[in-house]
Amino acid sequence: MTKNSFPSVSMFRFFANSVNILKNPLPFHHENFEKLGDTFELNIGPGKSVIFSRDAGFAQYALQKNQRNYKKSTIQTVDLAKYVGKGLLTSEGEHWRKQRKLIQPAFHKKQLMQLLDTIQAAILTELGKIDTEGSIDVFPIFNDLAFQTVVKSLFSSAVGESEISRLQFITEAAQKMLVKELRQPYLGWWFQLGGSIKHHVGLTQEAREILKTLVAKRKNSGVREDDLLDMLLDARYEDGNAMEEEQLIDEILILFTAGHETTSNALTFTAELLARDPEAQDKIAEEAAKASQETTGLFEFIQACPYTKSVIEESMRLYPPAYFIDRVNIEDDEFNGMFIPKGSNLLFSMHEIHRHPDLWEEPDRFMPERFSEGNAQKHSSYYFPFGAGPRMCIGNNFAMYEMILAIGALIKKYKISSEREEIGIHPLITLKPKDSIMQFKLR
Repeated sequence: MTKNSFPSVSMFRFFANSVNILKNPLPFHHENFEKLGDTFELNIGPGKSVIFSRDAGFAQYALQKNQRNYKKSTIQTVDLAKYVGKGLLTSEGEHWRKQRKLIQPAFHKKQLMQLLDTIQAAILTELGKIDTEGSIDVFPIFNDLAFQTVVKSLFSSAVGESEISRLQFITEAAQKMLVKELRQPYLGWWFQLGGSIKHHVGLTQEAREILKTLVAKRKNSGVREDDLLDMLLDARYEDGNAMEEEQLIDEILILFTAGHETTSNALTFTAELLARDPEAQDKIAEEAAKASQETTGLFEFIQACPYTKSVIEESMRLYPPAYFIDRVNIEDDEFNGMFIPKGSNLLFSMHEIHRHPDLWEEPDRFMPERFSEGNAQKHSSYYFPFGAGPRMCIGNNFAMYEMILAIGALIKKYKISSEREEIGIHPLITLKPKDSIMQFKLR
């Protein structure tokens, strides 16, 4: 099969739908998948195209089985990197391998266990802000919760609220700017000429200066907090050297961007689904109460909450935070008769794979039992909430521990409900919730 023989969507149709794509590209892509099959080519400009796929086997092949021939696209390695630097998420090749090997031990389960008390304290503080009178949008609460969790896990108590607020503002502003660049590539000249990109790059430089000050305070204090910052400062390459300051700041910015964004989204969607399923709430409340009585530590508590974990996994199936994963093949390749010329831009739709009717029974229905103990493993070849292969998210355990603690604490204390049938979505760099209005009553 040649590149031209992929089912194709014309550039004219892309531009004709550009306004709707800017708001939410998922219906446009779903229509193309339904009409053209599991893999198609979208022409986005003269000589420019993207191959979209919801073929789970193809995704697993590119991300895992033949991952050496696939690299991340310039969306992350250039466009995102100009805002957050060359950290784990945005780097490639030998630099990525060197950084992954260096940082991996900091995210080992034994190391994360030391952070659970800090994570739990941040969770309980933010959940305490929930108003039980009337209706509230829960996303800002989970957004603050996730950001506070990352910041406190990195810097313990050595960072002020004004600094946290500024770092959060800059992180989110840079993402919004990047979305405009990606969704409206034809306005790139205007973003450059009008100074928008320069302004946001300047904001991220401000964030870097804040972080450098925090790191310097830690080094000068001589006090160990045994948090993520200490783990990163302790890390040594094979030659015995530590990370240089600029690289350390890159990695911290990546943790802010990836660590809070995806978690706040997943927590909100989980709450949305639970608000429509009182029975699932009761099961979580019962499980959390029992686990609290029968365990002495937070890690034991997490292990004693398998149903809560299943609920979160099912939520990330229906609403995967990383709803697209991008790759570019280094050399010509072939998969199941499809010829993929080198340099092809590939976008794998996790949103579509996770709802593919050939893979999932009642794919649009919320069924946590799919991921019950002994059952979850059978989905591993077509379930990618944290990616797959060597580049699977390094913080997956951190995120799961945080979410199990957060959902357990939330449902143990509150009954939640929503008057809306539909769950709103706002696809940006990650899949974000929209207008998550619900009611909370003390249990």
